[in-house]
Amino acid sequence: MTPAEAHAALEDAEVVPALETGLAVAKEVLADCLANGVPATLGSDDHCTKGCAPKAFVLVRSDDIERVQALLARRWQAMVESVGEREVPSVGIGIEVGEDAEPPCPACGTVAQLVEGACAECGLQLG
Repeated sequence: MTPAEAHAALEDAEVVPALETGLAVAKEVLADCLANGVPATLGSDDHCTKGCAPKAFVLVRSDDIERVQALLARRWQAMVESVGEREVPSVGIGIEVGEDAEPPCPACGTVAQLVEGACAECGLQLG
């Protein structure tokens, strides 16, 4: 299915979000939907004004939600199988933090005391 065919199929349909994720993953899931004959498109939400990473919605007809769930399940299974028996590297940002120091905000990198559990710079809720 082409994007134009999907647009035509969804033009008068009520669409619902099947997935909310980052733009890169949303584009991959959209391509997977179209390749498997599921009419889909992308949407966005401008809810955050504090510097959050942009999010995208994969929008489909409510009747197609189960098909998208099956595609996502196959995608997840493929990711799990790709890991196999390999050693998983440790995860970290490589910044040394002393006992009394505040760690950097994962969103903006600010090192400061939290304000009511949120980053003092960007407002990301951390505590």
